[in-house]
Amino acid sequence: MFRDKTLLITGGTGTFGNAVLQAFLDTGIKEIRIFSRDEKKQDDTRKEHADSKLKFYIGNVRDSSSLRDAMTGVDFMFHAASFEAGAVL
Repeated sequence: MFRDKTLLITGGTGTFGNAVLQAFLDTGIKEIRIFSRDEKKQDDTRKEHADSKLKFYIGNVRDSSSLRDAMTGVDFMFHAASFEAGAVL
């Protein structure tokens, strides 16, 4: 089902996002996109896994243009990002 597909994980550097990443790393999935606003955690993840199927996108789920860029060509998405406490939507 996921072979040769592209997966996007919003909040991909958080606890749940990292669990999703672990579940898909050793599958036939073509590309895993990590979308988060934390550059440091993205760099840590990049160094920890060093896998060519990983692609990283900096952005905030409340910014539709950055999310739209990350979603182009995506087949499946796990939405694990959270909003800041007290955020107005």
